[in-house]
Amino acid sequence: MISNEFLATEVLAHGAYLCLRRSGNGDVQKAGANRVSALAERHQLRNEFDPGAEPSRESIAFLRRRGGTKGDLSDDDVLQADWVIHVASRREEPVADFCGEIARLLEPVARVRVLRGVVRPKNYTGAAMNNWAYAHQVVQQPAGAMPNAFLFPLSKTDDWWWNTGTSASLHSKYVTKSYCPAGAGSVGLRYVRRSRCGIPAAAARACPSLVIRPWSSYRGRKYVCRSIQSLRQVCAALRDVKRNPEWRFVREGPIWQGRRVASWAELFS
Repeated sequence: MISNEFLATEVLAHGAYLCLRRSGNGDVQKAGANRVSALAERHQLRNEFDPGAEPSRESIAFLRRRGGTKGDLSDDDVLQADWVIHVASRREEPVADFCGEIARLLEPVARVRVLRGVVRPKNYTGAAMNNWAYAHQVVQQPAGAMPNAFLFPLSKTDDWWWNTGTSASLHSKYVTKSYCPAGAGSVGLRYVRRSRCGIPAAAARACPSLVIRPWSSYRGRKYVCRSIQSLRQVCAALRDVKRNPEWRFVREGPIWQGRRVASWAELFS
């Protein structure tokens, strides 16, 4: 039985990824032309394309498809998405309102798959991990510096949660944290060190999402990076089960690759 009585449970932020896939011959750009910007402005969502001096919890990002790679778990609505919009807020209402309104507007012309979730405190991050990685984490950069974006859904198997997910082993074996605010790494300390060649070039923002699918916990993580090769090096190091045994309990969804753009209109240019 897993005990949670000593875990921080407050919600730091709410977020969602809207995976949009063209359906039929309708004009997707026209369908959301005015409302997307109006919704972002109404909820005071800062554009991540140029985030300013400090990243904001109230944010929106527009990502245009560059490609995708199949994973262990099938999900064509993510893999084949033409565009992805990421929204985040300290409050649930702006995220829910944005997702609901966009789904309603685009329903006649596009498939809209929404991955929603929350950001919670880093319960399993010790002082060594924090000082080595998070104290020097890469914060959100303008798109000119970090133009590439990846949506990387992950799931832990039942074997991990029930066989290795005890309170004692979590502190030594917890690899891919379920909840992680903006940070450069979200893996156990020794594995971060082994993949550190790519850490300075990548920043990660997590949006855990529970989805009713054959898998029980399907979580999306957005990586923004300068170098695609750097991110691939990090992923390759994590997948090496000889160096990172816990990856045996990870199931990867499709990896969606995109390019950051400044607005709804630029998604279609």
